[in-house]
Amino acid sequence: MRLFSYFKSVISALFQRNHTGQAVDAELNSHIELRADDLERSGIARAEAVRRARIEFGATGRIKEECHEQTGANFIATLVDDARFSLRVLRKSPGFAAAAILTLALAIGANAVVFDIMNALVLRPLDVPAADRVYTLVHVGENFSYESYANYLDFRDRNRSFEGLAVDNFSQAGLDTGNNPSRAWLEEVSGNYFDVLGLKPYLGRFFHAADEHGPNSAPYIVLTYDYWREHFDGDRSVIGRKVEVDKHPYTIIGVSPPGFAGTFVAFSTQFFLPIVNQEQVDGVAMLNDRSTHWISGVFGKLKPGVTRAQAAADLDGIEAQLEKTYPKEVRHETFTLHKPGPGSAFGGAVRTFLTGLMLLAGLILLAACANLGSLFAARAADRSREIALRLALGARRLRIVRQLLTEACLISITGGAVGIWSSVGILHWLSRWRPFPQFPLNLPLNPDANVYAVAVVLTLLSAFLFGAVPVRQILRTDPYEIVKAAATGAGGSPGKRRLNIREILLAVQIAICAVLVTSSMVAVRGLARSLHDHLGVDPQNAMLVETELNMAGYKSDQQALMQRRMIDAMQALPGVRHVGLVSSPPLHMGWEPLQVFKDQATDLKPANAAATAITFGISPGYFQAAGTALLAGRNLTWNDDEKAPHVAVVNREFVRQVFGSAPTAIGAHYKMKDGTRIEIVGIVEDGKYTANLAEDPQPAMFLPILQHPSSDTWLVLRTSEAQSQLGPEIRSAMQKLDAGLPVFVQTWSEEMNGALFAPRVATVALGLLGIMGAILSITGIFGVSAYQVSRRIREFGIRMALGAPRMQVLATALGRVIKLLAVGSAAGLLLGLLASRVLSAIVYQATPRDPLVLSGVVLAMVIVGLLATWIPAQRALSADPLILLRDQ
Repeated sequence: MRLFSYFKSVISALFQRNHTGQAVDAELNSHIELRADDLERSGIARAEAVRRARIEFGATGRIKEECHEQTGANFIATLVDDARFSLRVLRKSPGFAAAAILTLALAIGANAVVFDIMNALVLRPLDVPAADRVYTLVHVGENFSYESYANYLDFRDRNRSFEGLAVDNFSQAGLDTGNNPSRAWLEEVSGNYFDVLGLKPYLGRFFHAADEHGPNSAPYIVLTYDYWREHFDGDRSVIGRKVEVDKHPYTIIGVSPPGFAGTFVAFSTQFFLPIVNQEQVDGVAMLNDRSTHWISGVFGKLKPGVTRAQAAADLDGIEAQLEKTYPKEVRHETFTLHKPGPGSAFGGAVRTFLTGLMLLAGLILLAACANLGSLFAARAADRSREIALRLALGARRLRIVRQLLTEACLISITGGAVGIWSSVGILHWLSRWRPFPQFPLNLPLNPDANVYAVAVVLTLLSAFLFGAVPVRQILRTDPYEIVKAAATGAGGSPGKRRLNIREILLAVQIAICAVLVTSSMVAVRGLARSLHDHLGVDPQNAMLVETELNMAGYKSDQQALMQRRMIDAMQALPGVRHVGLVSSPPLHMGWEPLQVFKDQATDLKPANAAATAITFGISPGYFQAAGTALLAGRNLTWNDDEKAPHVAVVNREFVRQVFGSAPTAIGAHYKMKDGTRIEIVGIVEDGKYTANLAEDPQPAMFLPILQHPSSDTWLVLRTSEAQSQLGPEIRSAMQKLDAGLPVFVQTWSEEMNGALFAPRVATVALGLLGIMGAILSITGIFGVSAYQVSRRIREFGIRMALGAPRMQVLATALGRVIKLLAVGSAAGLLLGLLASRVLSAIVYQATPRDPLVLSGVVLAMVIVGLLATWIPAQRALSADPLILLRDQ
């Protein structure tokens, strides 16, 4: 009841402030008038009596404030007054206000963008019920949880830790809704997929485990909400419609809820299909092949109370039993559980990079706060006479501090609002960005409450950080000394002194800038190396023609003939020098690792494998078309078919891992997991094979496409003419072969954008942060330099008049700033060398010890220093002592 009465009195006093103020004024005036009457009766003139009464009474403004405090509304009222006064002060300094607002907008906007990306790809849980209990199964040391379907069934049925285990596998298929088939991305999922996730359909129904009755027994598909809206115009009558998937009839039975497009949020699946129908989509039956790990994702929902460690131990026990039962097909590996999404995939590289980027964005904010803190301290020093007069007239120090903090809050709130507004625009643009048109990438960069909350907290925290810098200097201000010094013109050289808060902040800011510049240059240098290093292939003057024969209904016995026809058709095009075929090109997402064994091995258990080699099925002519150098032996020929002895061409890393220091491996044999003996007939140079330029050397083997058939077909065309002119001719030639075959044509350089995507994004992001850091350092150095020159400009003029050398005056004016620049740059360079090691997991050959990086950072910091001190230096050297002395 007392609390209610207090708030009632506060609100009442706030709304009746004018009435209260009038009453206080009337009371004060009455006291002054009474005292003036007493003085007048003693013989003093009325005007003089009123003046003396006011002097004796003291500061009426302070008395009014104390009266308002008794009402409980003084804090809110004075806050409003401080805000109005701060706006008037900032309006008188539009340059300072604009610079401060833009500085803070850049810093807060950068943090909001980086945090939203991290929130979308790493922090934000799946939009499913009980998402905190959904985990992906991964073997320790692996990036993705590739598993065989037969092993999955055992894990699903024998575990005691999960409410349910489900699988999903990315694939492509030709979807024909009545017109020509178009290539679509889909997820092959287990029948219990939607039940494990706890989802409800937006339209129709989902398929369930009860719909599965063996291979190819569930001809149903579920469309994602976005694909349904875009390709079926949101037609609700689509339920029950018959379509063809790779020429096989299917029925659309449902539409998934809005916002859900699979468990891998960075990839927008277009429809879901039961995994038991995998043979119809992939062209080969793999459901019962325990030795082939082809499923890209196994995930489950933990039972309440079960920990990740307990679940991993449960799975380890099951796999140990499977290894005893199936020693040739199963190798026991330790399990771990990750949250689904790109933040846990790619070996943690995404999470590591985004964490590092978030730290760098935080450094940008600290640099901005240090910059603004220095400017605010200099501004408070410039207003020292004003502050001293206010203190001499009775103003309380805390009131002045609060007024300065109000200025800082106004700048911070305005800058934060501008930064948040600009970041939302950037994020919306990024969410619509499609760097790879052939892949339905999905960047769910829609700021949520967490992003806005972080931005608001950073805004308020920034206001406190830079607004609190001049507090100490105000609390220690002696108003009488300042007024006396201003009146007598005192000042001059401060002599030797310790570092003050502004200079410490400047050194920190310069160090942060050097860290950002070092990291950005390391990324740029690494990207430049990746573009010029030989990758085992030459993407220049090469075209890629991608198709999937299963999509057009070609059976396995028809595919080899069609592939030969496509090669001949491409070879006949004008300007084409070489044509080859590969099941999946190097540096593409679809690499296939297979275990190989030494020829003398008899126990072909996974633990006894000599190496795990990236495997490619190729045609004759591929190495010439790809630009891969043959080092020894021979190329593959069309005679290396299914009737001929099994042969392969391998790279040097394969020879090193399987045969050690053998002088030559030509004619040597090795074994596959199924016992097939393969003879090595050629050795090619090493290259990069997975979609990661930073990968360690990998063994690779190239098998004849006739002995290792694949429905995935990539034609490599080495051309001598303009590639843009060849594209329409390629499509026309393929249409003549089969009008119903979906084809995607691009240059090999364009296809390599996938492998270069991470380093390019890292380079651009770090480059922008480096530029922002340099801008902030320039303004910070300029602010401190200008302040120091302003404080000692009279001294510099006298020195110039007495004949002091210009360089000596310049050293006196800017010597401390130059020392701070050198010390801060050295510290930042050292920290940058340590921090840039994170980039080595993403940017190919990113090394901070590169002489060009070191010299580039030094040059950049020298340029920053020159730009920042140019104007203060000119002002110090142009000081006219006569004008300065006359102005005193």
